[in-house]
Amino acid sequence: MSRLADQKKDFPQWYLDVIEQAQLSENSEVRGCIVFKPYGYAIWERIQQDMDRRIKELGVDNVYFPMLIPESIMAKEEAHVEGFAPECAVVTYGGGKELAEKLYIRPTSETIIYATFAKWIHSHRDLPLKINQWANIVRWEMRTRPFLRTMEFLWQEGHTAHANKEGADEMAQAALKMYVDFDRETLAIPVMAGIKPDHEKFAGALYTLSTEALAKDGKAIQAGTSHNLGSGFSEAYDVSFLDEEGKAQRPWMTSWGVSTRLIGTLIVVHGDEKGLRIPPKLAPIQVVIVPIYKSDEEKEKVLKACSDLVKSFNGIRVKLDDRSEKSPGFKFNEWEVKGVPLRIELGPKDLEKNEVTVVRRDTGEKVSMKMADCSSKSVNAILDQVQAGLYDQAKKFMEDNTRTVDSVEEMVKILEKDGGFVWAPWDGDIKSADQIQKKTKATIRLLGEGDKEGMALFAKAY
Repeated sequence: MSRLADQKKDFPQWYLDVIEQAQLSENSEVRGCIVFKPYGYAIWERIQQDMDRRIKELGVDNVYFPMLIPESIMAKEEAHVEGFAPECAVVTYGGGKELAEKLYIRPTSETIIYATFAKWIHSHRDLPLKINQWANIVRWEMRTRPFLRTMEFLWQEGHTAHANKEGADEMAQAALKMYVDFDRETLAIPVMAGIKPDHEKFAGALYTLSTEALAKDGKAIQAGTSHNLGSGFSEAYDVSFLDEEGKAQRPWMTSWGVSTRLIGTLIVVHGDEKGLRIPPKLAPIQVVIVPIYKSDEEKEKVLKACSDLVKSFNGIRVKLDDRSEKSPGFKFNEWEVKGVPLRIELGPKDLEKNEVTVVRRDTGEKVSMKMADCSSKSVNAILDQVQAGLYDQAKKFMEDNTRTVDSVEEMVKILEKDGGFVWAPWDGDIKSADQIQKKTKATIRLLGEGDKEGMALFAKAY
């Protein structure tokens, strides 16, 4: 395998090298789109499984809607259409002739879903209505980067309808908390969470909440969004219900989602000079066992011991790398690039001492462990330490690179030199936010609350 670019000197190239050498994806024949390779898609499957469980715990059911949206449906919510118009792909020709009505390839699904809600919702007894779909999305991006920004990507989008603002507020906050918990517990990523300024909110939303992570190059990356859409979409799509007194009311909507951008987030937050570092709770392979031998006699004994070890690991995602055409050194490098949390090495000398060598991917620490002690319990304990270790490292980096300033001049100096998060006073005027962006290329990620009231969190972003 070739070497990665220096992470500190050329972060963008390092990022692309990691994706290529970890075999996560490759460019497709369509500009700006990628092919998910098995290992990359396996990471997405793990994200799906964990997130889907959390979504269902919120009382949300899965559905699926068409990816093609008639222009007449799209056009009903003006602010929404205006916000997404530059990114939309439109089908104008099909079945050998020009279409009577244009069909939009979904940039998001509020329009077609809420047009359907008008058929499903009639009474207060139909509320709250909570659905989610796992789907693909197309947005016509000019500048793309694998996982972080592609023309087509995968995501989940939750959509709910409620009898009043309080119900919608509660749902929007619950979705945000779900994302915060997932980011921290599964991805081992510390995040900032809060509300976006109005000029950064989702098109057509009353307000937008988000989680923000910090990459190792000092840039912010949005790791999940949740929107209270108010009753604007209900008005646009004529969704109404009869309340307990028999009066017609408009329901309040929410939508919320995360995408395959999380894979990119994982890379830029946890990756190091050797490649990926995947948290054990997410890793498709938690433990890789690498046998070491020279002669056929050694091979037979070592492989049997490795195979016995694999069988003894219950509930652990383990792989025995018994490829004879690859050297142990090649395998070490490959699995380090792929970010497997734990590597177990076993050779003739280890067998003589009834030991194995255990190597942690988060710290590179290498220790010997008695074969009898190398059990599911002990390995899971180490995996828990790796999970916590990755979170603690990322948290320290975020804390070390989050600063508070009193002036734009201070902020400019920090963002030019170090990047990171910067809390600074903001007057709430979009004009001043635009001026700051022109000077620093930084945008407002979140608005301050509590002791940060009157301040905004600025950062350069992906």
